[in-house]
Amino acid sequence: MRKTFGIIGGDRRQAELSRLLEQDGAAVRTYGLGRWTTAGAAALKQTAEADVIVLPLPLCKGEGVLNCEEDPVPTIELFRLLRPEQKILAGNVQPRQHWEASVCGLTLEDYFLREELTVANAAATAEGAIQVAMEHLDRTLLGMECLVLGFGRIGKLLSCRLQGLGARVTASARKPGDLAWIQAYGWNALNTQLLHGRIQGFALVFNTIPSCVLDESLLAELPPDCLCIDLASQPGIDMAAAEKMGVNCVWGRSLPGRLAPCTAAEVIRNTINYMLLEGDPT
Repeated sequence: MRKTFGIIGGDRRQAELSRLLEQDGAAVRTYGLGRWTTAGAAALKQTAEADVIVLPLPLCKGEGVLNCEEDPVPTIELFRLLRPEQKILAGNVQPRQHWEASVCGLTLEDYFLREELTVANAAATAEGAIQVAMEHLDRTLLGMECLVLGFGRIGKLLSCRLQGLGARVTASARKPGDLAWIQAYGWNALNTQLLHGRIQGFALVFNTIPSCVLDESLLAELPPDCLCIDLASQPGIDMAAAEKMGVNCVWGRSLPGRLAPCTAAEVIRNTINYMLLEGDPT
């Protein structure tokens, strides 16, 4: 029997996801995506009756509130509409929402924990970060001194792409193993905890660390015309201090959803299909 999908909340990624699922032959209902699509639009209660419920990435926009531009309902109210036998998928789920779901007898699966999605998302973020940089710079990246703070998935991929464009790459990390890998790639390595006195020469700084790294004292060490781009879900740059000091900072949050929604939707669709196949006893 053909499954029905209920896509509730989110942004253009979810709108594109509904289109892709329909192309695959699925029956799709949507709620809260009227800004991007009216296809399959239904009331919340009706959409919540589908076999597979797909919630946004990130799940929440604010404390305990569904990431839904049209009607940001509390997540606990949404969970009360769902049933234990449904497949319920969401992205970047916080502990509180896992608890709320369990109280309602639901199993909430986080598709953002899947390696196939996080790697593809990191690649899109790295590409989008370079787009943002080019839009805010009046120079090319060729020969530019660039610093990438953090050497996780995004940091690795971004450093590779910057090198490919001829930038002079320095990456920072805390773990000795990561510092060794940075040097093995041929890039300069900095210890993230020992940045003071070492960042005066960078024209472009990307942060990927979701905790405060560039505070007021470090921002004061940057050149006056340095551009800082924060890619973390929680800013690692003290934005208030940067504004006060006149440092040019951009918070590039959720770049895949804003700059490459079609690609982001394809990645989510593929991940959901893997999860459904793994959970299918047949």
